[in-house]
Amino acid sequence: MKIKAHAKVNIFLKIVGHDGFYHLISSRFMKVKNLYDEIEIVEADKFNIVGDINCVLRDNTVFKAYVALTQEYPDIKKWFIGKEIRIHKNIPEMAGLGGGSSDAAAFLRLVNKESGLNLSTEELMEIGKKIGSDVAFFITDADVADVYGRGDIVEVRDEKALDLEVFTPPIECSTSEVYKMYKEKFFNPSPTDLDKKETKEILKNYSSTELNDLLKPALLLYPDLNKYLDRGFFSGSGSSFFKLP
Repeated sequence: MKIKAHAKVNIFLKIVGHDGFYHLISSRFMKVKNLYDEIEIVEADKFNIVGDINCVLRDNTVFKAYVALTQEYPDIKKWFIGKEIRIHKNIPEMAGLGGGSSDAAAFLRLVNKESGLNLSTEELMEIGKKIGSDVAFFITDADVADVYGRGDIVEVRDEKALDLEVFTPPIECSTSEVYKMYKEKFFNPSPTDLDKKETKEILKNYSSTELNDLLKPALLLYPDLNKYLDRGFFSGSGSSFFKLP
């Protein structure tokens, strides 16, 4: 049993407010068709989660997804007996590509299908929201969606993912630190109508700075990013850039 967990880029990411705990966003997520991790479940002597995990297990998003799922549906634990979850990583970490969130969502979708749990997309999204703000988008498996709020409000667009070139420099950006810097130095939320525009129109008519409110704080925190500004548009809190071929 194996499933692809695709990366995403943010065509635009605008901060439109703050609810006292989290920044509120208006963003467009687009699946990256040629960049993905794989989540595999195989028969084994005992339950385990293995793979390219660069953190303690309790902080891994697939483990968090397992915990959230089994807390909500305790009987599903029986299905995991004698199964090993393998995480095959290709998406760079701390790169603005949503790899961890995508892994968690792919795991939930795979278990939902193979175990016969048969939850709806909406029910899976509710579980995903407990794991991370971007998980809801990946649960939909949509090519393109406009995403709002804390990242938990997803409106799928009738649009196909573009063929994008993604470049990730050897820089790891901390999402929490970039948002903290934004709040300290650049906080100026305002409405946006970018979600009313087609993606190709946006990429043709706007600069990376205009499209992503997190670029300036990321450049302040990680000055070496300046070397790569010619690589295209900035995704998420970084460090990846993308462009049309």
